[in-house]
Amino acid sequence: HVHGKIRLFSAGVWNLTVVSAVLCVTVVQGQDGWGVTYTSTQICAFKGSTVNIHCTYRYPPRRYLVVQERFWFIKQSNGVYVDLTTDPEYSRRVKYNCENNRCTLTITNLRESDSAVYKFRFTTNQHDGKFTGEPGVTVSLPSVSVSPSGQIVEGSSVTLTCSSDANPAAKYTWYKTNGNLELQPLSKESLTFSSIQSSDSGDYHCTAENELGNNTSKSISIDVTYPPVLPSVSVSPSGQIVEGSSVTLTCSSEANPAAKYTWYKTNRNLELQPLSKESLTFSSIQSSDSGDYHCTAENELGNNTSKSISIDVTLMQFAVKNVVCVRCSRSSKASLCISESLWSDSGGQLSESDL
Repeated sequence: HVHGKIRLFSAGVWNLTVVSAVLCVTVVQGQDGWGVTYTSTQICAFKGSTVNIHCTYRYPPRRYLVVQERFWFIKQSNGVYVDLTTDPEYSRRVKYNCENNRCTLTITNLRESDSAVYKFRFTTNQHDGKFTGEPGVTVSLPSVSVSPSGQIVEGSSVTLTCSSDANPAAKYTWYKTNGNLELQPLSKESLTFSSIQSSDSGDYHCTAENELGNNTSKSISIDVTYPPVLPSVSVSPSGQIVEGSSVTLTCSSEANPAAKYTWYKTNRNLELQPLSKESLTFSSIQSSDSGDYHCTAENELGNNTSKSISIDVTLMQFAVKNVVCVRCSRSSKASLCISESLWSDSGGQLSESDL
C-alpha cells in the first residue's frame, strides 16, 4: 500500500513531501501485550524533503498503567536513549504528533546525515513498563560515491556508484548535470570511466527507479586534473620589433591545476625569471635582447616546454643623400658637410635643427 505526493514549484526550487514509504510493510513486534507496529520499514527520500514516519503502539490493560513518555530515537548507549527532539543535529527539524496510541515522526529539510534507523520507544509509570519497537524504520537518501577517492588524474580509471535502498531493486540512470545530458541508462549502480579525460569533468547525478517510484541523488563534482599540454608562445605587438619599444612575450598552456611559467633565453640556456603568470615584458627592448626564447609550464603533475620563438630587435638607422662638403681653407683640416636632405629609415625627413 503506497501513498506519495511530489509538488514542483517554479524558479527551480523543489519542495518534496514524502507522505509514506517507498516500501510499506506492516511490521508488528511485541510480546505479552506490548508492541509497536510500523507501517513502513524503509523510506527512500530526497535531500531537503519532508518525511513522515508512522507507528502505532500497544500495552497490556493493567490497572493504573499510564504512558509517561513517547519519543523517537536513533542513538542509545548503556540504556540511555537520546530523544530526537533533544538532539542538536535535528534541532527545529523534528516534531511528534502522538494521539490515540498512534505516533508520527516528521523530519523536515532532510539531510544526508539523516540516513539512519529510527525507532519508537514509550515508557510508563511502572518499572517494567518500557518498550522499544524493533526493527525500526530505515530512512535513506540516494547517494553517489567516487572510487578511488581523492584526486582524479587524467587517464586513470574512475567509477561512480549510485546506491539506494529499494524493493524491488532499483534501476539507475546517470546524468551529467551541467549539460542536462543523459549519459547512459544502466541496470546496475556503477558508471565507469576506464581512462577518464579532462572533458569528463562536470557535475553528475543519478536517478533510482522501480515500479513504485523514482528518486534522484544529489550532484557530485568530478574535477579531472592533468599536466600542462604543449605551451604556445606569442609576441605582442606583432611585426617588426624596434629597439626601445615595449614588447610582451606570452606563454599559455592548458593545465589543471593551473600552471606556473618560467622563461628561458634558449641560445645561452639562461633562466630569465620565474613567473607565476604567463607574460614576460620588455618595457624598452634592446638589441642585446635579441635571441631565441622558450617557456616551460609546470604543475604538480608534470611540466612541458614550448617551441622556441626568435626575437630580432631592429636598430634605428638613418640614410644620408646628396652630401656637399666645404673645406674652410686650404690649410684647414676642418670641413663642413651639408646634406641636401636627411631621412630616417622610416622615411621621415629631418629638419635643420636635427643637424
